[in-house]
Amino acid sequence: MFRPVLALLGVRPATAWVAVTERDLMIRYGPWRLRTDRGNVTAVELSGPYRWWRAIGPHLSLADGGATFGSSTAGGICLRFGVPVPALVPGGRPRHPAATVTVADPPALARLLAVPDLS
Repeated sequence: MFRPVLALLGVRPATAWVAVTERDLMIRYGPWRLRTDRGNVTAVELSGPYRWWRAIGPHLSLADGGATFGSSTAGGICLRFGVPVPALVPGGRPRHPAATVTVADPPALARLLAVPDLS
């Protein structure tokens, strides 16, 4: 339903993905990119479903300053960072304490990025 509009922004299956390596977390959403050390992820939360106007497209949360990269209203995952990261605007400002992404399998991404309980 939202694919044609997102394609106008450059967001297509080939240009919208999340990649996790042993060291890095990389998010690409059309022309937008977020990259951080995997160790900078301090919390992982499943979230959704969402209202379309809060989830579809790139967004800045006015509540917490987090970035959202959404292609679906069904659900996603919120990643919290120890050190805020740039994502929505070139030049490194503002920096975001969290990012929400909608992916095909949110529980699998949550398990992959699970933060060990250090207490």
